[in-house]
Amino acid sequence: MQANPLSQKELESYLWGAATLLRGLVDASDYKQYIFPLLFFKRLSDVWDEDYQEALTDTEDAEYATATANDRFTIPDGAHWKNVRLAPKDVGRALLTAFQAIESANPRRLEGVFGNASWTDKAQMPDSTLKNLIEHFSKHTLSLANVPEDELGNGYEYLIKQFADDSGHTAQEFYTNRTLVHLMAQMLEPQAGESIYDPTCGTGGMLISCLAEVKRRGGDTRTIGLYGQELITITAAIARMNLVLHGVSDFHIAAGNTLASPAFAEGDRLRTFDVVLANPPYSISKWNRSAWESDPWGRNFLGTPPQSRADYAFFQHILRSMDPLTGRCAILFPHGVLFRNQEAEMRSRLVEKDLVECVLGLGPELFYNSAMESCVIFCRSKKQPGRRQRIIFIDAVKEIEKSRSTSLLRPHHQKRIRDTYENFVDVPGFAKVASIEEVAAQAYSLSIPLYVKRETPGLLETTHERPLKEVWNEWEQGGHLFWQQMDALADALDSLTSEEAPDG
Repeated sequence: MQANPLSQKELESYLWGAATLLRGLVDASDYKQYIFPLLFFKRLSDVWDEDYQEALTDTEDAEYATATANDRFTIPDGAHWKNVRLAPKDVGRALLTAFQAIESANPRRLEGVFGNASWTDKAQMPDSTLKNLIEHFSKHTLSLANVPEDELGNGYEYLIKQFADDSGHTAQEFYTNRTLVHLMAQMLEPQAGESIYDPTCGTGGMLISCLAEVKRRGGDTRTIGLYGQELITITAAIARMNLVLHGVSDFHIAAGNTLASPAFAEGDRLRTFDVVLANPPYSISKWNRSAWESDPWGRNFLGTPPQSRADYAFFQHILRSMDPLTGRCAILFPHGVLFRNQEAEMRSRLVEKDLVECVLGLGPELFYNSAMESCVIFCRSKKQPGRRQRIIFIDAVKEIEKSRSTSLLRPHHQKRIRDTYENFVDVPGFAKVASIEEVAAQAYSLSIPLYVKRETPGLLETTHERPLKEVWNEWEQGGHLFWQQMDALADALDSLTSEEAPDG
């Protein structure tokens, strides 16, 4: 099979071209249900052909070549891309039959991987549209020689981002800012031979970033175990596809509700992992709080979160999922978890258990469709001796670069944050190492401005020597602590009102 490599730009244009064929036919948020399975089906078929042809060239034995190609993935007779391409009608039925056959032939790795789109609904997806999609994907051969795993993985990530941009309202569930994910992976330092877990894994981007970090450090990625759980079934399927397309073989992605039915357990205890990282859904109110009060997995060791905010339910699940010796985690949260009054008791217990190692404050617009500032909380089961009973607070609100509607952490931003975390010393205006006693004196609030005092320039310098955009950003960010305090006051008033309300 002659190689005809695609450049990254050509690949991205080719992939997005398929999505544009669906414009006006289905909602942008549903593109993924159709595009990803077709891309995955084409990739499996082309790689199977590549393995078959190489084996046939070496041995001239068709039976042996078929067995060799089936070593990677089994594609049953009649379930190849070429078979579906030849279907004269009922294309959706042909696709569905092929998908079911491939999943059945590869139960351990590919069960449910193609999702549950309405392929046979001709009103929504007529034969003509499916034929156009199939012909579009047939333009290029997605063999390993033409599109190596890393390049296709990057193209896949590009498509995920494009879908997030196009659909808007689903972006937060579907895509996490990759520059921030890279930073989290770097700071967690995953090692060869370790297990890595994301309890709200989305499309698997955080797991893949950790794998890339191990590779960057020269570790053997074949010894890494990747685990994830995702509430939305189609998104869990996309995570499986994503991992396969990145060349990952040892992974376990489960669909389901992490809080209600955690997928990974050993007997009557949660399975624990060396590395846990997550971007949980923010402040959800539809969750079973009453069940949490007597959680069978012991995840309520800090307390029961309020019904209106399940953030500390996810937080405690993650802490319980950390290996008691090697476990460390990074969790992306909105700033409210650092200071909200309703969670004060849980926060005090968290601090006293000496689990929190770093609280990292980040700038605005690192979330899709939101100007909200974010934070990452890093915890460790067993801190190094020099870090015990201490927490480093890092105010990296300025360590971003605006790019259209979102922000980025450039390599120099990531390096400054990472170096500060590793050095674990005060940096005036940027970082403060506080003892647990100092945190207790602040009523266990983890609000970063309480510990890191920003250096405010004089008026003359502000107005005459600094760029207007920089001054404006600093003024905008200057109200951050004020609004935190207002939020805490609102929580306190809500609690007071609830306590004073008469029965009945």
